Amino acid sequence: MFIGCSGWSFEDWVGRFYPVNMARKKEEWLRYYSNYFSTVEINSTFFREPEDFIVNGWIKKGSALKDFEFSVKMPQTVTHQALINNEGEQAGVMASSFEVRCVKPLADNGLLGATLLQLSPSFENKEGSLEALRSTLSALDTDIYRYAVEFRHRSWFDNSSGELEARAFELLQSLNVANVLADGPEAPVAMKCSANHAYYRLHGRKREVWSDEEQEESLRLSRFDHLYTDEEIKQLAASIQVVSATRSQTRIYFCNNSRARSARNALQLMDQLGIAHKEKDIPVDDHSTVGPFLMSKR
Repeated sequence: MFIGCSGWSFEDWVGRFYPVNMARKKEEWLRYYSNYFSTVEINSTFFREPEDFIVNGWIKKGSALKDFEFSVKMPQTVTHQALINNEGEQAGVMASSFEVRCVKPLADNGLLGATLLQLSPSFENKEGSLEALRSTLSALDTDIYRYAVEFRHRSWFDNSSGELEARAFELLQSLNVANVLADGPEAPVAMKCSANHAYYRLHGRKREVWSDEEQEESLRLSRFDHLYTDEEIKQLAASIQVVSATRSQTRIYFCNNSRARSARNALQLMDQLGIAHKEKDIPVDDHSTVGPFLMSKR
């Protein structure tokens, strides 16, 4: 089982997770992070397909760490552009390019966790959508590399059970692609997994922020400010144990990164699941101990 955070390079983690004396040493943050977690989700690949030198940089850094892996996010040109337009063939071409340039090199060096396709919240379950997704996934080597798809529009889910609707589930199952088991304010985390590996994303539960699409940027970012309570962590752990018992691997990423909440909750979940880890106290109150260097960068 692999537990970590969705990203590691956050300035407001300094003084909470990263020591203050590391504020100007961002190149050391990943190494420090790896002392506590064995996996991390890279989000920068969503914004653009990385150049070779960037991927090689991750390989160099990751190879120097013990038993560490990266999960990567498919570029938005695939999930938020081509698929939105039901251009499945074009999405497949771009997804395949990403597999060759990013996924394969990481895998060849033993550093790949899984690859996430986080679909746009505007990608509805309507005519042509499922076939476009099928074309995209069929262009990938899903029998070699682990892939996971996060559906975000409610039309993809059964209203009564909260599980992924049957046709989409069957598509993923036929390719051994995992449906992301996401926890958020709208519904509890699902229990049915479509692949032999499981992929969780735990977003937080700030309903009043998530439900307002007109929020300004600063308020939209605060949707990730939720700190899971001890009871919520216990409930998540119980659900994860049931699913992971029948999976070859399980990856869990906390996305509530504001003020190092994800790091704290990830360590709490390890405790609940009986996973040994290095101890660390992570203060998450509103009073940051971050020095003037970081404050001046905001």
